[in-house]
Amino acid sequence: MINIPKGCKDVLPSQSYKWQYIERVARETAKAYSFKEIRTPVFEHTELFSRGVGETTDVVTKEMYTFLDKGGRSITLRPEGTAGVARAFIENGLASEPLPFKAYYLCSAYRYERPQAGRLREFHQFGAELYGAEGPAADAEVITLVDRFLKNLGLKKVSLHINSIGCPACRATYHEALKTYFRPHLAEMCEDCNARFEKNPMRMIDCKNETCGKIAAGAPRALDYLCDDCRAHFEGVKAYLDGAGVSYCVDPSIVRGLDYYTRTVFEFVTEAAGAQGTLLGGGRYDGLISQLGAKPVPAVGFGVGLERLLMVMEAEGAPMPEEEHVDCYLAGLDEASRTRAFLLAEELRASGLTCACDLMQRSLKAQMKYADKLGARFVAVIGEEELADGVAQVKDMRASNAERVKFSELAQYLLKR
Repeated sequence: MINIPKGCKDVLPSQSYKWQYIERVARETAKAYSFKEIRTPVFEHTELFSRGVGETTDVVTKEMYTFLDKGGRSITLRPEGTAGVARAFIENGLASEPLPFKAYYLCSAYRYERPQAGRLREFHQFGAELYGAEGPAADAEVITLVDRFLKNLGLKKVSLHINSIGCPACRATYHEALKTYFRPHLAEMCEDCNARFEKNPMRMIDCKNETCGKIAAGAPRALDYLCDDCRAHFEGVKAYLDGAGVSYCVDPSIVRGLDYYTRTVFEFVTEAAGAQGTLLGGGRYDGLISQLGAKPVPAVGFGVGLERLLMVMEAEGAPMPEEEHVDCYLAGLDEASRTRAFLLAEELRASGLTCACDLMQRSLKAQMKYADKLGARFVAVIGEEELADGVAQVKDMRASNAERVKFSELAQYLLKR
């Protein structure tokens, strides 16, 4: 037997309706903010991610699925959604169209990491990107979109944490302060932190190693090194959030794990039992487009993993719609009535009803049992006598009563119930 690869998961019909619900809420929320869907390839040239995501990140150095195609080109399965959208923005000349450009995506992504609860090697993301607006209102709009999305899903035990990591100008001073702080501790810190020390010391704050975490707790804060423009921008973001009634706390420990972030960074943190930690993250990345070789365009966005989101919803007991059931099951007692049931089911489907009929040559008892498993609201039984009279014996599975209904009137009868 061939098993599913490690770190992947089947979404069975008994669970897919939950995914469809989350995706529907995501689309509806994005639409309310005038974001439109974008779809990019599942694989890109490896250089896109090494330049866009950052060569010092764990994603690029440890987690990407990279291979040579038959033409000898290095190809990578996308590890996240932002870089692909940035490439599409540049390649399709979208900077010349009216700005801001606002797009959302629902996509699969791939990272080679240790599978754990809410984290798989193949996972799915909902994300949104806003290009062209550099003011704090753009940051606030993206954050309020996420806040509304989570509230629309009924999540209550989630809190917003925000920070600013500054621009390249003030960050250079901050990096020097971090090096001064971390240098005496390098011998105690992990191999990854030692590698990040020269290239991106800010990422040492985000290390998950327990010893490194304790050392990083006393590190200088980015907020204390912001230039006047970055400080004013961050104050503007907070003012917009305050005006919109979005609660938040300023959290200096947030730096995010990808190199393209500048200024605003944010996370929504869950307090649901069994699902503590970061639910999703995002922020501003004004340098990403120029990092990929194009004229600079300011940008801000976010991404959330649907697997983790679903896990948090279940941990919170957030409301979830019931699985959709069959409106009517059509049972036939012999070959002729089964044929009529098949054709009648097609007529009912054309009227917008959800129908099923016997495809297994089952007995009536077995068909009734199967209809119950499908959650059918009605069962329309057709036997030799019903076939001759052009009627079906329609049983209401909730009320347990039955009445004869003409074939020609069955659709309207069911639609009125």
